[in-house]
Amino acid sequence: MNWTGKLLAAAAALVFAGTVAAQEIKISHQWKANTDARDRAARLFVEEVNKRDPSIKFRIYPAQSLGIKPNAQLDAMQAGTLEMAIFPLSYAVGKIPDFSIVIMPGTINSLDRAMALKGSKFQAKLQEIAEANGIHIVTWWWTPGGFATKERAVGGPDTVKGLSMRAADPTFEAMLKEAGASVHNMPSSEIYPALQSGVLSGALTSAESFVSFRLYEQTKYATVGGDYTLWMLLQPLVMSKQAWDKLTPAQRKAFQEAADISDQYFTKDQVNATKDMEAAFTKAGAQVRQLTKAEYDAWVALAKKTAWVEYQSKTPNGKELLNLITQ
Repeated sequence: MNWTGKLLAAAAALVFAGTVAAQEIKISHQWKANTDARDRAARLFVEEVNKRDPSIKFRIYPAQSLGIKPNAQLDAMQAGTLEMAIFPLSYAVGKIPDFSIVIMPGTINSLDRAMALKGSKFQAKLQEIAEANGIHIVTWWWTPGGFATKERAVGGPDTVKGLSMRAADPTFEAMLKEAGASVHNMPSSEIYPALQSGVLSGALTSAESFVSFRLYEQTKYATVGGDYTLWMLLQPLVMSKQAWDKLTPAQRKAFQEAADISDQYFTKDQVNATKDMEAAFTKAGAQVRQLTKAEYDAWVALAKKTAWVEYQSKTPNGKELLNLITQ
């Protein structure tokens, strides 16, 4: 290449880098600004990225203010029309059934176990699947949750018979159906009106969402906390693969460092989120309890016969992912 060609190539590289830096990265999600930990952790992530590269511009759109429904965020990121979202991966199972693994009952019963998977072969395989489907998982945010119901307290599988439940994933729903419950699929932002109207008599969701969406106003019983968590979900910051690929190596490094800091913050906050849920339900007059070991073991035994079997039958990577997450 002659000197003219080299100068043109260098100029083009500078223009490309400037375009990436100048691009506004939109972050969409469904929760309240500055109250829900998912929003606060996203703001911390942005702050940490900008400490490392002030030229990258972000704008956060909480509470669906960008006009994109929670489930539709995946399509927007795959199309490249949305750069980032806080996205419960279970919302994508209609298109990416592998993602049921991040809510699979009986696989992760604590935040310590969830965070131990960071940097593991499981995380690497999950990222490989995500990128093959047009998105990149940026953070490692896991949310513990539980049950809240209107009619009676939930303990073992026999206690949900006849209830109309929301669980957030088809494999989880298969377990509930076997236990005698009917199920409805909806994002967490729709649980409150469904409880209010009688469509639902109970729900499983994150402790964070139970408080953020004031679900204690529509329920009388909660099962949450303790040593045995049945409902645990990965709800990370996710980025369009198209947008991720446009970042320079230095910008990706800034994202990864910011993600690590946000992961630490978010995990610590989720311990408090469970306590906050217990306090909010107690203050509202609800009865709050925890799963016993015998109840949890009964749910896990049922999950292995239902959710685990269904997952492996419908997902080519199912057996491998189950093996990796339970190692």
